[in-house]
Amino acid sequence: MSYTPKPWIVVCCLLLPLTANAQQRSDREAVREAKLKAALERFPQADADKDGSLTLEEFREFQKHRRESTVGRQRATKAQRVAPTHADIAYGNHPKQRFDLWLAADATEPTPLVIYIHGGGFRGGDKSSANPGHVQAFLDAGVSFAAMNYRLSDSGPYPIMMHDAARGLQTLRHRAEEWNIDPQRIACFGGSAGAGISLWLAFHDDLADPDSSDPIARQSTRILAAATAGGQSTYDMHTYREWFDVPDLPMHTALPAFYGIESEEDLNKPEVKALMKDASPISHLSKDDHVSVYMTYGRPNEEVTKETSQSNWVHHVLLGLKLKEAMEPLGLECHVAAPRLQGHSNYPAMEPFLIEKLTGQR
Repeated sequence: MSYTPKPWIVVCCLLLPLTANAQQRSDREAVREAKLKAALERFPQADADKDGSLTLEEFREFQKHRRESTVGRQRATKAQRVAPTHADIAYGNHPKQRFDLWLAADATEPTPLVIYIHGGGFRGGDKSSANPGHVQAFLDAGVSFAAMNYRLSDSGPYPIMMHDAARGLQTLRHRAEEWNIDPQRIACFGGSAGAGISLWLAFHDDLADPDSSDPIARQSTRILAAATAGGQSTYDMHTYREWFDVPDLPMHTALPAFYGIESEEDLNKPEVKALMKDASPISHLSKDDHVSVYMTYGRPNEEVTKETSQSNWVHHVLLGLKLKEAMEPLGLECHVAAPRLQGHSNYPAMEPFLIEKLTGQR
């Protein structure tokens, strides 16, 4: 006996794949819309028609321009790379205790100096990462430029990194007359770990030892200004958890070597707590400081959770806003720039900020 399916069953069977395909398309569109929404939050400039939403075509065009711009900058960087006037100048016995120096040409008066301190989580990085475009911009403005290496955490824990940068600064001051540098007009800048070192020098009490038999040690470690990219105002794990309101925020993987500790439990030891406080630039902020600060961040002020990547929270704009909050009652100038952050900076970038502070001209 044969069975003839009813027409409605045939129709349903035929429609099932269509329904499944429609659902798949709907899911893909939802994922795409979520990605476009996230892209708009990170790159609001991608919204070409400024209608508050980002289309796939707009984002593809934005990506195309970014790629072309990156290639252009890379070509310009290779073409414009200028050899330092003096390379690998030693300020200590360790191979990492070196700096390169570019002197502003044809200067009739002593020039200001800006010092680049590289990042790398205190575990890596090198002075060769100095952006040739930055070097040239400062030289064109009559500002000499130095790029500094320092010992990393594989050589020992804090404070060797900060003390190395201080010693390099003192060496530059000691030889200021030789290199036609104005020792009163020196600023530091860097990204990430280099940002933290720059801020630490900016606020820390002067490390000069006026009674030392070493003429370099008698030099001041105070600076006129500091600028940072993705900078940390604290290196205290307890403070990170408090500021982000995430009590179980995982410890950053760079901190054990930085502090010479082995486990999470070590963070509660009194000597480690004291070390974390001393390593944090904001701890050294005081009413006798006279430094100006500019801080820039690549991401907006977004919520941090336990799942947030450590790269994101350790470079979070909140670390800049907390520093600004602490500096302003002391009458100190602090600018913070980040996507979608309004009213916290009067400068488009760190270069014009530093040039103005060092030369008086914007």
